[in-house]
Amino acid sequence: MGTDIGELLEKTPVELSDLSNKTVAIDAYNTLYQFLSIIRQRDGTPLKDSKGRVTSHLSGILYRFTNLLEEGIRPIMVFDGKPPSFKSETLECRRKIREEAAIKRDKAKAAGLMEEAYKYAQASSSLEPGMVDDSRRLLEYMGIPIVNAPSEGEAQAAYMVIKGDADFSASQDYDSLLFGAPRVVRNLTITGKRKIPRKNIYVEVKPEIIDLDKSLKKLKIDREQLIALAMCVGTDFNSGLENVGPKTALKLVHKYGTIENILESKGQYIEGLDEIKAFFMSPPVIDDYQLIWKLPDRDKIVSFLCGEHDFSEERVLKAIDRLETASKKSGQKTLDQWF
Repeated sequence: MGTDIGELLEKTPVELSDLSNKTVAIDAYNTLYQFLSIIRQRDGTPLKDSKGRVTSHLSGILYRFTNLLEEGIRPIMVFDGKPPSFKSETLECRRKIREEAAIKRDKAKAAGLMEEAYKYAQASSSLEPGMVDDSRRLLEYMGIPIVNAPSEGEAQAAYMVIKGDADFSASQDYDSLLFGAPRVVRNLTITGKRKIPRKNIYVEVKPEIIDLDKSLKKLKIDREQLIALAMCVGTDFNSGLENVGPKTALKLVHKYGTIENILESKGQYIEGLDEIKAFFMSPPVIDDYQLIWKLPDRDKIVSFLCGEHDFSEERVLKAIDRLETASKKSGQKTLDQWF
């Protein structure tokens, strides 16, 4: 979900090819939810194997990460660790939203309203522990490195960019910027044509880069004030102020300077304010990780996807051929980056 400040930020559309030879630390949970939401049948039903297990996320990993590797992009999947205690309310809220969406999905499907059913099916997507475990297995077999964050994956990804181990943090949310990521790329794994809801219109979705320094200069604020702005609108850790959107929040930051002054001026209160600010400014991160891209393990991928989850062996083998070609090609350019 993240914070809804996108309309204020400086974004630069790019092609996937522009990210060739770049290393991207990807928010794993955010990306897996994208796959679960988007990769569905016409009635909104996710892809499933013969045992009824959802496989949309596995399809996304195989085919869309193969596309990234073919473009010369070096992905790193960063998985969440333990969420901070003050995120519990947000997680509970998300659970209720998914449950309500599932009820509306079933009603719409029963009424024959397929477009409505699809919309609510997307909102009802749920990432279960078994899906995460399967995702890790497939990434390992594909040779893509995994980093296990101690807490928020976006915080760890941001740190890896700050440290210089990655060129970009990738997520649909904007929280990476609050955590200090110098460069964020959006739409990395959802490029292509997308249908506008309720309209027979398709738009081309392209990756877009957000440079933190450029955005801060445009807004005439610093990073701590960006966090204040986001807290006014609402973040994963606090509800926003009543009747305050991004533009109003920016005006408040310009006028009062700090979140404390803003709250005082409006006579409002944010529970755990100091703790949340400190978490954004200095989140838990680790240095204990290895970034090694390996050749795909053909036999394990086929056994896992085709043997366990009923994927088409012909399609999977073609994807593996593409993976191997991409890995070897990049390895010839910079061997130490792959082996």
